[in-house]
Amino acid sequence: MLDYNSRPKFHERVTAFIDDALTRERAEQTPRRYLGASRLGVACERALQYEYAQAPVDPGRELPGRVLRVFEVGHVLEDLAIRWLRLAGFELYTRKADGGQFGFSVAGGRIQGHVDGILAAGPADIELAYPALWECKTMNDKSWRETVKQGVARAKPIYAAQIAVYQAYMEGAVPGIASHPALFTAINKDSEEIWFERVPFDGGLAQRMSDRAVRIITATEASELLPRHATTPTHFECKSCPWQDRCWRPA
Repeated sequence: MLDYNSRPKFHERVTAFIDDALTRERAEQTPRRYLGASRLGVACERALQYEYAQAPVDPGRELPGRVLRVFEVGHVLEDLAIRWLRLAGFELYTRKADGGQFGFSVAGGRIQGHVDGILAAGPADIELAYPALWECKTMNDKSWRETVKQGVARAKPIYAAQIAVYQAYMEGAVPGIASHPALFTAINKDSEEIWFERVPFDGGLAQRMSDRAVRIITATEASELLPRHATTPTHFECKSCPWQDRCWRPA
């Protein structure tokens, strides 16, 4: 019998195999048992509670394969940025002698962060002081242009919070890193343009984020829910939250 019913195109079927493989690989990874310092700038504290508690996401809200591919492309571009900076004469360290990442662990391991790199030196005519934190992000064209126009603190407050917290908590291991501006690097994934921005240490922001982390951990371990960021489930932050249904479900 003839069968001309619609079916996925060839490229869609190959991509589906790749995405399924990436999804299986992610599922096999050991889940982290801490609150990531890179996430402390997220708008909603309740969402961070769910994240810290490893609450199951709503059905159908799992990260799709396309997003996992986006993450991997970002890692590859970060590796390229490291090569480019070193080639240009920057002394950039991304791993400790034992091969582990530079980072920190506080509050009994409940709060942890891993930095992209630490700059120890660079070309003489580049206005940077060392040691300096290095953080790298990849963005689509729209996000990249907003960051260039507004600066990271205004355009990407989550990244600004991450930088401040990292500078604060890395000071003990790398003296002076909080005294010198961090070097924030943003790569435009569409055009390969690069934005470099010096980000002075914001001690007030670091303190607020540290206090926030303690509040989230304390409330979560006491089985208390912190207030939502929004007052309606149709708020854009809620609509993209993987715990939207769980959060707004009637008690």
